[in-house]
Amino acid sequence: MWDSSSEEAVLEDPCQPPSELEKKDPRSAAEMPPVGEDGKTAAKRGLLERLSSGEIIIGDGGFVFALEKRGYVKAGPWTPEATVEHPEAVRQLHREFLRAGSTVMQTFTFYASEDKLENRGNYVEQRFSGQKVNEAACDIAREVANEGDALVAGGVSQTPSYLSCKSETDVKAIFRKQLDVFIKKNVDFMLAEYFEHVEEAEWAVEVLKESGKPVGATMCIGPEGDLTGVSAGDCAVRLVKAGADLVGVNCHFDPTTCLKTMKLMKEGLEAANLKAHLIAQPLALHTPDCNKQGFIDLPEFPFALEPRLLTRWDMHKYARDAYNLGIRYIGGCCGFEPYHIRAVAEELAAERGFLPVASEKHDAWGGGLAMHTKPWVRARAQQAFWEKLVPASGRPYSASFSKPDSWGVTRGDKDLVQQKETTTENQLKEMFEKQKNITGMEA
Repeated sequence: MWDSSSEEAVLEDPCQPPSELEKKDPRSAAEMPPVGEDGKTAAKRGLLERLSSGEIIIGDGGFVFALEKRGYVKAGPWTPEATVEHPEAVRQLHREFLRAGSTVMQTFTFYASEDKLENRGNYVEQRFSGQKVNEAACDIAREVANEGDALVAGGVSQTPSYLSCKSETDVKAIFRKQLDVFIKKNVDFMLAEYFEHVEEAEWAVEVLKESGKPVGATMCIGPEGDLTGVSAGDCAVRLVKAGADLVGVNCHFDPTTCLKTMKLMKEGLEAANLKAHLIAQPLALHTPDCNKQGFIDLPEFPFALEPRLLTRWDMHKYARDAYNLGIRYIGGCCGFEPYHIRAVAEELAAERGFLPVASEKHDAWGGGLAMHTKPWVRARAQQAFWEKLVPASGRPYSASFSKPDSWGVTRGDKDLVQQKETTTENQLKEMFEKQKNITGMEA
């Protein structure tokens, strides 16, 4: 368990009754049994039943980043055609997250809306169709979920249609096409994720509620709220009033920033006398220098972010802080690999009552290093060493912070109007010139 005695305290939710496990003295992760019948029995219940009983739900990680690094997703469009082109790659990543402790297999349907699959020259809609991409994603997620009796979440995300100022009717029609697949494939619950504008998130929730299944909604916002200035607390209130059963944040910001936003969301719900379960799925990247737009505004996005990667020990702290804030759906987004999720599951092993299967190859707090041949490495087989370590970057001239681009562009700006045609050379030259004028950066 992460020792947070020297950290700024995050108060536990006084409205959340302690479970029987929490009333007992917490056991160290090393003393916890591997996942067994407890995990399998719990997974047969629905999402809301499990959350209402106080169970901790552990999400998965960021598929687009993970599969881009493995050569199955193209950076730029970030679309999930790998479900039909390379289903074995998607299946394997699901299995790794399941083994690491994920209790939800989220369908790889991020940016799988019809309009995104044909945006700016993308071939996916014409070659395969959005229906086939979404159906394949559901089939793969269900196959792997059944191997561990995990839940399947059907996910939608923000659309080019909304950014191009299309009508509510048009945008909802886009969501409804994905929903039709999720209903056909009988996913366990719905998740509207990665929304910069609360209005579009509300529309997504309203459509997903038509399924009669539980609906979660996460926004990619920080403490300043959405891109139109709606506060984090008001975003949460509006999502719950739209019908969301659980609300929170995902992507764009690191765990520290996301939990600040979650605190504001929680306070907003309390002030409005509304109740909802809380979900957090942040980046696995340090982003203290981000502005309102998040990490996509950093010049390192997306190809030079590796120096910002969180360690597994950072994940222990994230999991503990999220739990203490009252969040019971704890997962990750871009940058999260299976070992990050394993760290979350290991930190919360005492509360959950079991370890993930992947912990068979990972002793608590580096305990396996006791078997190392070198004595100085064996000396690192202790929690105190890893909790106190401040990792070095190995880059002598690397700055701690970057300067975000801060173009200040959002819905309604002509540069955000999308098109089916491939981006032209002249359009790119125009962007290069704007970059030079705004940031002073010349290619």
